Amino acid sequence: MVYIMLGAPGAGKGTVGKQLANAINANYIASGDVFRNIVNEETELAKEIKECINSGKLVPDELAIKTFIDRILPKDLNTDLILDGYPRTEGQAKHLDSLLESKGVKVNWAINIDVPSELIIDRIVNRRICPNCNSIYNLKYGKRPKKEGICDNCGSNLIQRTDDNEKTIKDRLHTYEINTKPLINYYEKQSKLKNINADENTSIDELVKKAIQYTI
Repeated sequence: MVYIMLGAPGAGKGTVGKQLANAINANYIASGDVFRNIVNEETELAKEIKECINSGKLVPDELAIKTFIDRILPKDLNTDLILDGYPRTEGQAKHLDSLLESKGVKVNWAINIDVPSELIIDRIVNRRICPNCNSIYNLKYGKRPKKEGICDNCGSNLIQRTDDNEKTIKDRLHTYEINTKPLINYYEKQSKLKNINADENTSIDELVKKAIQYTI
């Protein structure tokens, strides 16, 4: 089974995707984490991807597809797979369908988390990340660190990602509306779309429970 996590940047699809993967014993892969690891390399690829991330733009299809094939897609597809952040355009989605078909599998469901833009902006500017174990916290919503600025899991100092600022977020949301939101229609036409509506009162646990229902 292959599941796609959809939703605007900051909608919570990463947190939901990880907990969903644990609940159903699936392999969770976040393309954003892969891209952010690549930018630490001293390569031309790293330079191109870094420019996209810092400007709030999408990584171009050709580059994203190559990275997906070379570094993201697991060789073994015998276990359930949850993809977060890929595909991000209809072109990537069509390529993914063809690639999975060649391996005898398919996208089963696309789970879309729908959150108002103003809430997303507030969430992201208050998001903090552990650079050591990749745990995610928020200063206002959901999971807060027990000790200010310190990761509960490993004790590392939490950081704010350089792209978690209001200007970049608005740019990313604009890019999402143009390039990624059409994926909702793409999967809806295939009768594979599952929508989960969320607001500031919706807990992560509620979102995860709804997502689990779509995997049964």
